[in-house]
Amino acid sequence: MLSHKKPDSHINVKVEFGEGEGKVPLNAISERAEAYKPKERVTYKMIKEYIEAKYGFKVHTAYIAEVKRDLGLPMYDAPNVVEELKQPRKHPTAEKVEAIKDALTHFGAI
Repeated sequence: MLSHKKPDSHINVKVEFGEGEGKVPLNAISERAEAYKPKERVTYKMIKEYIEAKYGFKVHTAYIAEVKRDLGLPMYDAPNVVEELKQPRKHPTAEKVEAIKDALTHFGAI
């Protein structure tokens, strides 16, 4: 029923693009579009690849999560999280923590 309803009134908008008075410049439109573009999500895989390329060693995703938790960065709910670990969790070394923090600053997460 709602789709067959007729509008109460109409608004006509005429926009002219180009250079000059009363016209919207095209470069301003592209700048506004760039401002509204969402930032790329930083994945754990991207962080791991960056650290391996720059520092030459691998880090576990649990280490990345621990550093993010320590820094208070937003974390997404894991669908496969367990309440109790089978083995106690190992903590990352100071070298790995610094590498992870460097990667997070590189990607703009910090």
